[in-house]
Amino acid sequence: MIDFMQQYGHVTQALMATLFTWGVTAAGAALVFFTKRVNPKLMDCMLGFAAGVMIAASFWSLLAPGIEMAEQLGHLPWLTAVIGFMGGGIFMRVADLLLPHLHLGLELEQSEGIKTSWQRSTLLVLAITLHNIPEGLAVGVAFGAVAADLPSATIGGAIALAIGIGLQNFPEGAAVSLPLRREGMGRTKSFILGQASGMVEPVAGVLGALFVIHMQGILPYALCFAAGAMIFVVVEELIPESQRKEENIDMVTMATMVGFTVMMILDVALG
Repeated sequence: MIDFMQQYGHVTQALMATLFTWGVTAAGAALVFFTKRVNPKLMDCMLGFAAGVMIAASFWSLLAPGIEMAEQLGHLPWLTAVIGFMGGGIFMRVADLLLPHLHLGLELEQSEGIKTSWQRSTLLVLAITLHNIPEGLAVGVAFGAVAADLPSATIGGAIALAIGIGLQNFPEGAAVSLPLRREGMGRTKSFILGQASGMVEPVAGVLGALFVIHMQGILPYALCFAAGAMIFVVVEELIPESQRKEENIDMVTMATMVGFTVMMILDVALG
């Protein structure tokens, strides 16, 4: 796989990788053609797994390489990490305040962001879309960083990140399409809306790769920024949604640890 990806430019690599992550989102959304619902305990575990993958990816694929890269470029590593990481979290907080969206399992009256008259389905899609932006950005920045030819940025590490993001996108696609189907929406429309939440990833991925390739001095900040944005999504959305039912907390916690372990293995093995 590494040899195959190396045939292409870094922006093309980012596009291919994020098309893959979008495709996995669509695969998850396609469950709607076979069932109206997934066992709630299984869905909670899938979301917990996704949280574990994102936490591990934030450190192994983004934050640690960003700190190492800052040192190689002569920056003050801890300050670079703080600025980038907190910048990512603040960016997501501002987006969370402004973009109308509705988290899974909540009533329409509990929607966040600027108040609108948009339908529940639109708000659900926007909620997933909001946290797909940092995922696509992270993959794009990882591939763009390889162009800097620094030891801390490898094509294997970028591929590992894309695979990890893809794995955790599967339950996200299902988490949009299946609730819409249960509410009476047709299978095809539920699928279209479910996969639509992943469409933003190729856009964010290409923009992220282009940005860091042409402004390599900000690479460490960009990697830490993506890590901060992803951690914000995990803590603000994935973990609370996966642990709404108290009786599932222990199982979901173990699923989160499994997700972290899988992503750690991917990054260490490929990176």
